[in-house]
Amino acid sequence: MLRASLIVNAHAGKGNGLRAAGIAAQVLGAAGIETTICVPASREGAALASQDAVAHGIEIVVACGGDGTIHTVLQALAQTKTLFGVIPTGTGDDNARTLGLPLGDPAAAGRVITDQLGTPKTIDLARVTMPGGEQHWYLGVMSTGFDSSVNERANKLRWPRGAARYLLGILGELRTFSALPYVVTVDGSTYTDTAMLVSVGNGISYGGGMRVCPNAVIDDGELDITWLHEVSKAVFLRVFPSVYKGTHVANPAVQMFRGRSVTVAAAGQVAYADGERLGPLPVQVQVAPGALRVLAP
Repeated sequence: MLRASLIVNAHAGKGNGLRAAGIAAQVLGAAGIETTICVPASREGAALASQDAVAHGIEIVVACGGDGTIHTVLQALAQTKTLFGVIPTGTGDDNARTLGLPLGDPAAAGRVITDQLGTPKTIDLARVTMPGGEQHWYLGVMSTGFDSSVNERANKLRWPRGAARYLLGILGELRTFSALPYVVTVDGSTYTDTAMLVSVGNGISYGGGMRVCPNAVIDDGELDITWLHEVSKAVFLRVFPSVYKGTHVANPAVQMFRGRSVTVAAAGQVAYADGERLGPLPVQVQVAPGALRVLAP
């Protein structure tokens, strides 16, 4: 009998994580999968639970939560044979969107897992190496510049929660942010200029639907780099909303690159990936083709 471990963020989606896990577990159980629900008290607990599931040969590990939960769980699953499933219950669920998973319907997401058992997808991951040698995997997008500064600001706010806090972070950062000198190396070629933001995408979007790397494909063996060069605040305010449709790439101030290995450096800047804080630049990002076996349509 196949076994599944559901790693649940009980606080995701305004506290709907545990309810969604129960619904998904019923779907998996009905398909003959022995399912265990694990509700860690912290991100560290979720990481340990994921590592323990892989170490004990659990065939399917499911992240039940948002992008942060996906990010935590896949650290243990990268480059293993363990199958990865997702029950999306987050606020943004950008990675679930990229994977084509149903949102707001844990039963449907559970059926995707059972339906795809015979034909799991193999997708790429991005591996980030920090200045001290520490490594992190991510599925979606790594952001630096304006977006990471917004996250830094928003994470210091105790109120409100969810998307509203991120919006306040944007409004606050617009008052103070200015372009920064960047040095970016893509497959050995180095580019130097100022930038409002530089993002490196294995996936397409972050921030609840901002399609910053709209042409990214998660199984093509390459990373997509979006570089927004220095523009005035007025132009930035016109360009920024277009990221939700992915049409920002047509703006002359936006430059796109593709490559397998990327180094990003900018003084005083912090990298975020899948919405999670990684740490200060410089960082190196490399694509790992076929690093994750995922149950997705």
